[in-house]
Amino acid sequence: MRFTRFFRLPLFSAVLLGLLFTACKKDHDMDMKMDSPYMKIMMDMMTQMDAQAKTQDPDHDYAAQMVLHHDAAIKMAEEELRTGSNQEMKTTAQDIITKQRAEITQFNAFTSSHQPMQPAVPQFNAVQKTNMDKMMAASDARTMTGRPDYDFAQLMVDHHQAAIDNSEALLQYGRNTTTRALAQAIIADQRQEIAELQDWLNRNR
Repeated sequence: MRFTRFFRLPLFSAVLLGLLFTACKKDHDMDMKMDSPYMKIMMDMMTQMDAQAKTQDPDHDYAAQMVLHHDAAIKMAEEELRTGSNQEMKTTAQDIITKQRAEITQFNAFTSSHQPMQPAVPQFNAVQKTNMDKMMAASDARTMTGRPDYDFAQLMVDHHQAAIDNSEALLQYGRNTTTRALAQAIIADQRQEIAELQDWLNRNR
């Protein structure tokens, strides 16, 4: 009996230390997420998108929501320009700002001249909400490193994927040629950017 107890105590200590290490790591990861300016921008975007009035016209709601989505991408890119040090990522950030500012102008022009149409298509808003929740779940699963370039790249992958998912939903439910053309352009452009971002992440682990 004494022989068995002699070996149980170190095992118990090792398990306890393992649990403490895991808890500390989770707390550290949570602190890093809370401190990340990129995560804060994305969470603020989610709050704004959830609060935005929905017309249940897919084309109108897609355009209005993409303005907020693009605005968040621009803010993330501006943060990268301020705090990043990798020239490749800073160039990517500037490209995002230039492209998405231009698309915001197009989306705003559309919503200012477009009256929401009937019949209502509430399915689009449900799919869009699911896509945004999926984006945040993917971002929450990532480990923030505190390295501005790396964290910008990995979160922008998730952000771009949500834009692609929402654009594909628009192609399924939308009825307007202007928004459909914008959606197709966004899908093509951001798929390419995701591939480039992922390649950079693989080279800079």
